[in-house]
Amino acid sequence: MGAILTMGLHAIIVDDERLALKKMEKLLTEQTGRNKIERLMACYNPYDAIEIAQREQLHVAFLDIEMPEINGFELAERLLQIHPQLHIIFVTAYQEYAVKAFELNALDYLLKPVHHNRLALTLQRLTPTNPQNGAAPAISHERTPQLTLCCLQSLHYIDANGAAQRFPWKTLKAQELFAYLLYYREKTVNKQVLMDLLWPNYDTERATTQLHTAIYQIRKMIKTAELDIEVKYKDEGYRLAWGALRLDVEEWENSVREAPLLQTDTLAQHLAILNAYTGDFLEEHRYGWAEYEWERIRTIWLNHAEAIAQYYLSDEMYSEATLIYRQIIDKFPHIEHGYFALMNIYASLNHSAEVRKLYNLLTSKLEEEYDTAPSKEITDWYHQWMMESAQANGSVI
Repeated sequence: MGAILTMGLHAIIVDDERLALKKMEKLLTEQTGRNKIERLMACYNPYDAIEIAQREQLHVAFLDIEMPEINGFELAERLLQIHPQLHIIFVTAYQEYAVKAFELNALDYLLKPVHHNRLALTLQRLTPTNPQNGAAPAISHERTPQLTLCCLQSLHYIDANGAAQRFPWKTLKAQELFAYLLYYREKTVNKQVLMDLLWPNYDTERATTQLHTAIYQIRKMIKTAELDIEVKYKDEGYRLAWGALRLDVEEWENSVREAPLLQTDTLAQHLAILNAYTGDFLEEHRYGWAEYEWERIRTIWLNHAEAIAQYYLSDEMYSEATLIYRQIIDKFPHIEHGYFALMNIYASLNHSAEVRKLYNLLTSKLEEEYDTAPSKEITDWYHQWMMESAQANGSVI
């Protein structure tokens, strides 16, 4: 199918639509640079793909999702049974499959129509290898697992083997105390402040006993998990002294701050940063005292996501921009500009039903949560669009 090129990547494309299959094949054979495909196979039938996988060494598979008999998710599982190191890339016109795609640990998720530049970014995430050794290419940004304390989504840690581990807390108060000291790391917090926060209805003697018990639990938990931090007592207060331990939220924020200018050759890095955001600060626990930090970190994510979406729009990559704005709406369902940006995209693509659906969704969300209507800017835009759409279709509103 594909010409013999220069590097060691063996790829297969599976799509039951012949036109889509041919287009993807053409896009892959036109790719240049260090991540060219050496051997490219394409088939319309998922069963043919399984037969090919049984006799050929494969490194990466581009799979359509909506296929008869065996869909792309099922096919991916079958192919991974044959080649456990195979990198799966889903290619589909339906963005609602994105979450499930990444749950299956897919390398990437491409929306049709696939653009040449977007495909190049996907291939950049693969490091070529010698096909004779039978090893699949590694993802270029992998690194050796290190002990990491995590507070994005929930309070947990990553052990030396790269596995996520929960702390087996005996009491929720000990967990909250640890989270509070983590938030104020390297700062001494007066013990009276801690007692007032966690045991406000206890007398001083009983609150002191509870505090000492919780500190004992924390120290024991730190030792068991072998975390390079220490709880220190000084000047009538406690401090979490930091060692070489990594902290996920701190590293993520630094990666956003230090990221290079967003352009074609750095887009993959920005997407990796966006995808590294696994959840809001202590989202699962919802501590009242953490609300400011929760909102601050969320805002950083929002600004970064919008910058990526705007980049896609400037390059007329509407499918990719749509996917980012959908993520923004999911995370910020009561912020108007995510809906407004999507409405403008769908209007430019003449997807009238989607424009109406988004406007109605925004209206119902704002009415339900705040008993208000969309802003005048959005309402005026929508009514103007309705009039222009009706005139274009020769109908009367």
